[in-house]
Amino acid sequence: MAQQPPKIYVTRQLPEAALAPLRTCAALSVWESEQAVSRETLLHELRDTVALLSMVTERIDDDLLDRAPQLRIVANMAVGYDNVDVPALTRRNIVLTNTPGVLTETTADLTFALMLGIARRIGEGERRVRAGQWPVWSPFVFLGTDVHHATLGIVGLGRIGAAVARRAQGFDMRVIYHNRGHNREAEEQLGCTWVDMDTLLSESDFVVVLVPLGPETHQLISTPQLKKMKPTAFLVNAARGPIVDARALHAALRDKAIAGAALDVTDPEPLPADDPLLTLDNCLVVPHVGSASIATRTCMATLAAENIAAFLSGQRPPTPVNPEVL
Repeated sequence: MAQQPPKIYVTRQLPEAALAPLRTCAALSVWESEQAVSRETLLHELRDTVALLSMVTERIDDDLLDRAPQLRIVANMAVGYDNVDVPALTRRNIVLTNTPGVLTETTADLTFALMLGIARRIGEGERRVRAGQWPVWSPFVFLGTDVHHATLGIVGLGRIGAAVARRAQGFDMRVIYHNRGHNREAEEQLGCTWVDMDTLLSESDFVVVLVPLGPETHQLISTPQLKKMKPTAFLVNAARGPIVDARALHAALRDKAIAGAALDVTDPEPLPADDPLLTLDNCLVVPHVGSASIATRTCMATLAAENIAAFLSGQRPPTPVNPEVL
């Protein structure tokens, strides 16, 4: 009797160009809806699945893994993997991979767009126009804040942070950053200066959050940090929602303790329509679209699929998160 091909489950529709190589080596099953797969469906599908290509919307935890006895690799189509219990996978010798690098430039574009959007009140102005409230021109109408020659503080100067710093050069910005360690390459090539967190908060005109989400960064930006920012400064979060304390941010924006905030990510996510942040003109919110370009999402899907294809063929996946299990 011929051996059954391994089953791969993909939790969202993806470009066929990315999935085509997997169809030749496995039995591929794809969730066909644009909506996230339900937990019940995911648990059912994983009973006999060897490889899972997942999104950030899926929670990969002990409960799920207990019901997936054949699972050997999880390819998370994202750079971040805070939706995955990595130690739980490692204990079971299950490989986790992610998709770093391919979304760096696109996410940096969006991060800079958020800075420009909140500083120049783009979202607020667009809402006024659509509501038929085009303001009469005046020297004092819709005054924003200059981005050029401002001080940019980057919390987490990794790949994406460095790409944002590179864009800031075109705006003649002073770039300071805070990491646990120094990014010598960025210092030498981009002129970035390491400072402690308090200095970054107090001196920056724009504070951009780009750290991964983990226990040490959960609500990294809360009331004490917001109080250290200038009242003319803006906060931009393009990392993960829970890194910023949403209630503290609302209070700071409402009371004009800071000038504004621009968020690609929120806590919770999606943000309910009645969330108080959405009542504030000095808060710009977009629906987690940092990597959302056609080319980049295709590259992410392709890399996730390549990780699975390599593993199933006995090769090392290109981007393992827990290589110790290989």
